This record gives sequence, C-alpha cells and structure tokens, in this order.
Amino acid sequence: MNENEKFMKSALKEAEKAFEKEEIPVGCVIVKDGKIISRAHNSKETTKNACGHAEILAIQKACKKLNSWRLLDCEMYVTLEPCPMCAGALINSRISKVYIGTDDEKTGACGTKLNLLEDYKFNHNVQVQKYILQEECSRNIKKIF
Repeated sequence: MNENEKFMKSALKEAEKAFEKEEIPVGCVIVKDGKIISRAHNSKETTKNACGHAEILAIQKACKKLNSWRLLDCEMYVTLEPCPMCAGALINSRISKVYIGTDDEKTGACGTKLNLLEDYKFNHNVQVQKYILQEECSRNIKKIF
C-alpha cells in the first residue's frame, strides 16, 4: 500500500463513521509533512447545518491545530469529489493538493460538473489527483443511495 492509499484508507474510516450516524458517508483527512493533522466526516444531518461537509470540518480543525487560516503545504484526502462550497474552501485555505476517491455526479466541482480548481484563475491553485482507491470509495458512497 502506498502513502496515498494509506491516507485515503483513513478518510474511508471517517466515511464509515458518517455512515454509522446515517450521514452521507464522506470522510476526509488533511496531511502535513506526512502526518494526519485533522480528520472529519459529514455531519449535516446530525448538526442540522448545511456546511457540515467533511472537507469544511477538516479544514476548520487543521486551521485550529496550525493556528492559521493558511494551510500551506497541506494536502487533503477526501472520499468523494468536493462540491463548489468545499472546492472554494480548498482555494481559500491554500491547501496545495487534493486527492479524491471518486467523482460526485451531482455536485462535483473538481471536474465532474465543473472544475473550480483548474478552469478558473484564482490567487491560489490547488492540484488535483483523482481516483485514489476509487472502487472502495465508490462502493462506500453507493451504500446510502
């Protein structure tokens, strides 16, 4: 198992926590210097908060841990392609790269429905690598739909 698969497995564990809470099973981890600095999973249903996406929650935790809104040299691993809100948060938090498990056919903003991270010129660019453990991530999301 390579490093990308190891971190995506950690994101999948977070997704399983979401599933157990009857949430959309999306999990996310943020890595800096080869170590996980934050973990999160969807919590929209539990918290009754539309912003309770795994990516947003993981970014908030990483910012708190690093005591900065700039997550320079950080990478995100997320089981499902980020939506426009989460893609915007990736740009604004200055995350350097996002690793995506599988596409989001409904709201994917990293190439499926639109590509906020590559098709537009912002003050910060986020690199994208898709399909890390795609089969597992896809199977995971299909459990609920």
